[in-house]
Amino acid sequence: MSSKANAPIGIFDSGIGGLTVVKAVMEKLPHENIIYYGDTARVPYGIKSISTVREYALQITDFLLTQQVKTILIACNTVSAAANQDVRARAGTIPVLDVVEAGTKAALRAQAASNRIGVIGTMATINSQTYEQSILKENSNKRVYSKACPMLVPLAEEGWISNEISRLTIAEYLQDFRDKSLDALILGCTHYPLFKTEIEDFLKDSGTDVIDSAVSIAAKTEALLTENELLNTSGKTGRFDCFVSDKPQRFQTLAERFLGKKLNRIEISPLL
Repeated sequence: MSSKANAPIGIFDSGIGGLTVVKAVMEKLPHENIIYYGDTARVPYGIKSISTVREYALQITDFLLTQQVKTILIACNTVSAAANQDVRARAGTIPVLDVVEAGTKAALRAQAASNRIGVIGTMATINSQTYEQSILKENSNKRVYSKACPMLVPLAEEGWISNEISRLTIAEYLQDFRDKSLDALILGCTHYPLFKTEIEDFLKDSGTDVIDSAVSIAAKTEALLTENELLNTSGKTGRFDCFVSDKPQRFQTLAERFLGKKLNRIEISPLL
């Protein structure tokens, strides 16, 4: 096995939400080493300007490149919408995958009974219309309904999941979608899969397929590494190294709860 194949996969997000991608990659590719960066000092990204998001994304990209990663996964929909081309340019020959493309492909594979697709995300992602453009580029017959759900990110960061507050918030945001007979609803923020069960429960009678782009990007990662002969074939369980820009103790508590495993160390690596 080449040293390049043994190199880690770099994954980044504004906070804890990107761990949904980490978990999906761990399940799909258990032998891969992973380096994760969560920008916990500056979360959320969804209410910030495009220029600021780009600046943050490039700072994290530079950090991951110093870690000699073999590929980069943008596990943040806001960054995918605002800065994916900037990240690709900075990464050079290192391949970059993003959750918007992965989520789009998965939604288009859903049963097309109504040709209607819903998208929920941060204000920045929804205002960018990135998902709508991506979907219509692939299939102009689709109708796309989008809605910003900004409160879900802070709820996830607080660990307020599967409680009365999260259920009421989801009901408030998704009430309009209940009667639209959507074929699919894209969870257009990597924090949102933390609420997937609650969202599916709320939409259970609508026949809507709830799309978790983390699962889709994990599958795309496997295909990319296979195609480029970069799969880690050591047979050993991959190493997981986690870096944050602030609040490591709180992050570790939430991360261990979500991943279901003990994390030995979370390092602080400020980017400012």
